Amino acid sequence: MVLGPKTRIAELIRVFPFLEKFLPEYNPEFKKLLNPVFRNTLGKIATLEMAASDANISTEDFIQVLKDAIKNQTGEEVGVLDSKDLSERALRIKGILGDLHSQEGKNVEELKRRFAAEIKDISPSEIAEIEQQLISDGITEEDITRMCDLHVAVFRQSLDRQNSPGMQPGHPVHTFRSENTEFEKLARSLNFITSKLDKENFSTRRDELGRVLEKLSLLNVHYQRKENQLFPFLEKHGVKGPPQVMWNVHDRIRGQLKQLSTLLKGKKVEKFKEESSRLTGAVLDMIYKEEQILFPMALEKLDEAEWVEIKKGEPEIGYALIEPGNEWNSEDIGRSEEMSMTSSETGLHPLNDLPRLIAENLRLPLSVGELTLEQIDVMLKALPVDISFVDENDEVRYYSATDDRLFPRSPGVIGRKVQNCHPQKSVHIVEKILDEFRKGKKKSAEFWIQLQGRFIYIRYFALRDETGKYKGTLEVSQDISTIRHLEGEKRLLDWE
Repeated sequence: MVLGPKTRIAELIRVFPFLEKFLPEYNPEFKKLLNPVFRNTLGKIATLEMAASDANISTEDFIQVLKDAIKNQTGEEVGVLDSKDLSERALRIKGILGDLHSQEGKNVEELKRRFAAEIKDISPSEIAEIEQQLISDGITEEDITRMCDLHVAVFRQSLDRQNSPGMQPGHPVHTFRSENTEFEKLARSLNFITSKLDKENFSTRRDELGRVLEKLSLLNVHYQRKENQLFPFLEKHGVKGPPQVMWNVHDRIRGQLKQLSTLLKGKKVEKFKEESSRLTGAVLDMIYKEEQILFPMALEKLDEAEWVEIKKGEPEIGYALIEPGNEWNSEDIGRSEEMSMTSSETGLHPLNDLPRLIAENLRLPLSVGELTLEQIDVMLKALPVDISFVDENDEVRYYSATDDRLFPRSPGVIGRKVQNCHPQKSVHIVEKILDEFRKGKKKSAEFWIQLQGRFIYIRYFALRDETGKYKGTLEVSQDISTIRHLEGEKRLLDWE
């Protein structure tokens, strides 16, 4: 076994049971490890780094103490993982991924063996750090995405040995996993039905296949919660590479779902079966990477307060196929409210946390007229458009939280770089628009798309102060399906 900052206490005790008695004797802070409730909850995800911090000792000293104790008790000389070792492993893994790419899948078993040796005894978080390092060293996210099938095949063999900790119903990870259970059933159901298809029964099984694809399309809700809620918090902890890679795969799966729905209406049975098989594999692979890499890593990185904030923003996006529990939620929301009361003293918390007297009576002078905070808030939410504001530093500062937004938003995007709110394939366009706005070369940009039978008009406007200084960008999205078909007149006196 190799010891590192991300080594889990639970796994260490499983391999070296004597530590269960040794740790509380070494430091009284570790007596809580003997508590069954703690061991079945936080104890499952606690790392050496976290334990050392709680005990107010350095991680390096703690690892050395454990290394010596294991040597004295068992005679085994365990290794110690450091940042230099991770860098060296990243270089070797880069070579393996290069071989995967150049050999186009040949000798995969040999490459699996090499890869398994490299990531032996390191945590999902450290695997993610290596992936980020590979991206920094020149392997693009698109390269990793194109190699995704082989990449996952290599990860799978080693990650199967790792157990992901469970969560109480209501915790965002528990909700994600509950949805994954249903999506895995649907993917396997699609695979089973498709395997029985032929030219004779294709038409009779369209309705059945359509129902499965309709439910699978709710993956979009699952992915949107990851993109708008989970990913922003990971970015705050410096985890950027893995989310960006995953977002690319999300878009690929979205495209596959759309293509398969189109093929279902046609007559090309073999093409449908081929694309269905690809979709099933992609969905199952993404579930696997979430369960074995993303969620364990997120549980290591994020604290309870951050999970509470993630939970608070989830309803605005919604859930897929399941209703989340409330076991975890009932206790932690109380703590969240206490934090909100404290932070509201800064005056920067949402409107409903400000004293009503200020919100209703303090009038802010504008270019023309004056409005209260409450009036500004209700007015922006009443507009028949979706509004988002990005400041001069490219950070999202506001969106209109209406009940029927065209594009889901949640509080997790506030303060996030707008580039991180878009899939990697379109970031260069976003940056070009912002650059043109900032330089004063363009004042606006407009686009229109078809979305679920509606015609959506999307416009971006450069905002400037009286001196012409760039102050940010306003995004306005509107469903103009009805407006496009208006004819004749309807005057004020015709209103009923």
